[in-house]
Amino acid sequence: MPGSLEPLDVGVQIPYHFRCPISLELMRDPVTVCTGQTYDRTSIESWVATGNTTCPVTRSPLTDFTLIPNHTLRRLIQDWCVANQSFGVERIPTPKQPADPTMVRNLLNKASSGSTPFGLRLSALRRLRGLARDSDKNRSVIAANNAREILLAIAFSDLDSDSNFSELSHESVAILSLFSLSEPECMFVAADSNRVAYLVNLLFHSSVEVRVNSAALIEIVIAGIRSSDLRAQISNAHGVFEGIVGILNFPLAYPRALKIGIKALFALCLVKQHRHKAVAAGAVEALIDRLAEFEKCDSERALASVELLCRIPSGCAAFAAHSLTVPILVKIILKISDRATEYAAGALLSLCSASELTQREAVAAGVLTKLLLLVQSDCTERAKRKAQMLLKLLRDSWPEDSTANSDDFACSDVVPF
Repeated sequence: MPGSLEPLDVGVQIPYHFRCPISLELMRDPVTVCTGQTYDRTSIESWVATGNTTCPVTRSPLTDFTLIPNHTLRRLIQDWCVANQSFGVERIPTPKQPADPTMVRNLLNKASSGSTPFGLRLSALRRLRGLARDSDKNRSVIAANNAREILLAIAFSDLDSDSNFSELSHESVAILSLFSLSEPECMFVAADSNRVAYLVNLLFHSSVEVRVNSAALIEIVIAGIRSSDLRAQISNAHGVFEGIVGILNFPLAYPRALKIGIKALFALCLVKQHRHKAVAAGAVEALIDRLAEFEKCDSERALASVELLCRIPSGCAAFAAHSLTVPILVKIILKISDRATEYAAGALLSLCSASELTQREAVAAGVLTKLLLLVQSDCTERAKRKAQMLLKLLRDSWPEDSTANSDDFACSDVVPF
């Protein structure tokens, strides 16, 4: 149940028949099986998924694995929650029912049929999109019905047709952005320059939702192919970096843009030969200006992108020219995560190796103390090696009162990485 059971022990007892026989916790989505017993949906699904074919209570064989929602019991549980709010009980939300496979098949048939009226096709796609957004379970049901192949066909067929088709394509791209694609499915997109160009064009659409969905699909495709040549072709597509940077710079009122934008930028920056295009498109400014606004996982991707771009001369120069780069990177060390620290130290190492001015900026920002703490921390070995190399590089820039204690650290005993 929401929260823990401990706060309820002194004031309220959960009725026995409101508890799932498997988990013994308050049921959030009670369902009845063919034996007449009721369980919480997640518990009985886990029971069956591990290979059990009998009813946990009666031990009778489950001849039918259909789970029937017990709406009456669920309403009674919700009423009980409301009646006991003073004891810290939160009302459980009404669960959304999982997608029915037959309904999903019908929707896919409608969406893919050229003889079906446009309005019905669009309605079917929007219904599928809503189901896919609701839960992993729904996405599994949709994927099991050959949906990805159908949606790819809709998204990229007749790209030069009328605006009606564009709406169908946009909906298909939106649904595909919620799934993982197999390598053959990614190849279907990546191996056709027209399809790649179409997705890049969508990055400049008037609707930010269309732009973000296209960026998400581009990232999925790049991550799903092993061919370095095809990845390079995508990163070399005209306007792709400008489109992604534009998404990163979108106002924070649409936070998904920031999350998808950094995933796509990082995937594109993994292609070394076209990183200069990211710099030319304004990726450096976008990364530094938005670095404080990323969530933890996205911060790590952003910092990894910073380190990758610092490895090329134009990127290193652009970061060095931004007044906030060095102070932010120094501040991040030992703040967000071990990976973030490693990437920040790596970026600083590249920047300081290229410029004595940057070395002085880093020392003035307090990098010395951070690095000395880092080499003594439980951070990754790669981060420590980068810190040691940076300490050695900055030795001549240290304040005089700091060098006396520097011999305690094995800065000269550095292993290359």
